[in-house]
Amino acid sequence: MLGAVIALVYSYHTAHSNGFLVTVALLPAIVAVIIMMVNGSIGASVAVAGTFSLVRFRSAPGTAREICAVFLAMAVGLACGMGYVAFGAIFAVILALITVIYDRVGFLEKRDGGLQKVLKVTVPEDLDYEGMFDDIFQQYTSDAKLTSIKTSNLGSLNKLNYQVTMKKTGTDKAFIDDLRCRNGNLEISLAMLADTSEL
Repeated sequence: MLGAVIALVYSYHTAHSNGFLVTVALLPAIVAVIIMMVNGSIGASVAVAGTFSLVRFRSAPGTAREICAVFLAMAVGLACGMGYVAFGAIFAVILALITVIYDRVGFLEKRDGGLQKVLKVTVPEDLDYEGMFDDIFQQYTSDAKLTSIKTSNLGSLNKLNYQVTMKKTGTDKAFIDDLRCRNGNLEISLAMLADTSEL
């Protein structure tokens, strides 16, 4: 419950993905179980510290939900390894049910039909991009913020990164088509906020 409260507070006027909020809601219970398992055991504490480092420095970047699943598996494995097999099994089932419930009810998901996405638009360096997409953003999005600008191709191109909230689902293609007419048909990508590592 405290994790759900923290997630609710964090979601207020903050850029976030739904997976991250579900993770924030579940992590307090997972960490509490880990601490209960290692309380008073130096050997278990060292083992948990090593496992945390593996989660932190793993080679492939993961989403918040994937990292939460790793922590959950670690907590259940720790419980089973210390002889609390029934407790580990009950804990795994309860957390799995809570995760499914959060997914089904759309925990803290935006209800205006839109989802937060990351938009990357490439424009020629001589193009004045300030405000040139405003009318398109007004038509397709309820919110659009320019988050970063990066030059590429020896300075001949600018890559603009926006965080946008779509007004309606199913308008992505029309949105991208309108943007292509403005940026000279250069590269455009649109991805869910949680999937930015793949862009």
